[in-house]
Parts: sequence; C-alpha cells; structure tokens
Amino acid sequence: MRNINKFKQLCILMVALFLVSCSAPKVDHYNSSNPEFDFKAFFSGDLKAYGVVQDYKGELTRKLVVTMNARWEGHEGVIEEDFVYDDGETQKRIWYVTLNDDNSLVGRADDVLGIATGKSAGSVFHWNYNVALPYDGSTLEVNFDDWMYLVTQSRLINRTSIVKFGVEVGEVTLVIEKI
Repeated sequence: MRNINKFKQLCILMVALFLVSCSAPKVDHYNSSNPEFDFKAFFSGDLKAYGVVQDYKGELTRKLVVTMNARWEGHEGVIEEDFVYDDGETQKRIWYVTLNDDNSLVGRADDVLGIATGKSAGSVFHWNYNVALPYDGSTLEVNFDDWMYLVTQSRLINRTSIVKFGVEVGEVTLVIEKI
C-alpha cells in the first residue's frame, strides 16, 4: 500500500511539472514588444553587469559584477565575461556565438555543455543551455534558462533560472548596461 501511495505522489508531481513546463512563456509571445532587441547591436563593445544570486528559497547568496567585451565579424561574435563575486571569487567565460538571419542564436563556451540556443522577439531574448557549475569542490550539471528584457537601447534586465532535475534551485538577476 505504501508503494502505491508513493507511486501516486510521483505521478501527481510529474503531471504538475509537465503542466508547468507547458505553460512557460514562448519568446514569440513578445513579438510586438518594444524597444526591438537587436542582440548584435546590444552586445557590442564594452558592457557592465550588476547582479545577485538567490537560492531556491529566494534568499540572497551572492552579489556580483561582470565586465564584458563583445566584438563581431559578420554574424560571428565573441563575448568575454569577467565575473567578480562579493566573496572575492573570479570567473571568466568566453562565448562564441553565431547570429542567424531569423534572430536565432547558437553559442558555446568552455563551461557550457553542448550548444546554447536562443532567439529574440520584440524586446526579449531567450536562451537555454546546460552548464557544469562548480559546487562544493566538484561540478554539478544544471540548466540555465535565460530571459533578457531590453528596457532601453543601452540597458537590459536578465533573469536566469537555474534548474536541476526540472526544479529551480537558484536564480541570477543581472542589470546589464552598455558603457
């Protein structure tokens, strides 16, 4: 009897997770929003980001500042990110991205597992990728679900949901500004 109850609970949880994933917004929903987000135009030159990391309970765990430089040759771009956390830890990520004519984008970086894929519509850019995240002396494979909302032509807000086994375990919020 106990196993049947556990099975029922597991089925209910799986159905709930499926329904939540089906109700997630699609980037095309933002087609008519303004200002128009041009990924290449925004991520060109020097940028600076200020942000916070929160755990699964929404509690602040870290603050960070990111200095970025982005350059393009045609549709191929390189975005260098230098992270400095409030505890003194530093991190560097270099993105190699390709912007397609349909506003979709693919990217790769050393700590990204596989390929990041994304698309912009209206004032919003959404992309998704898996990361080998350093954690407690090891690495943890998690999914980053990034939503970027262009507020002005020189400022955007980025919300990243960090997901493990379909459950949000953390969140990063950044304000990114062109310098």
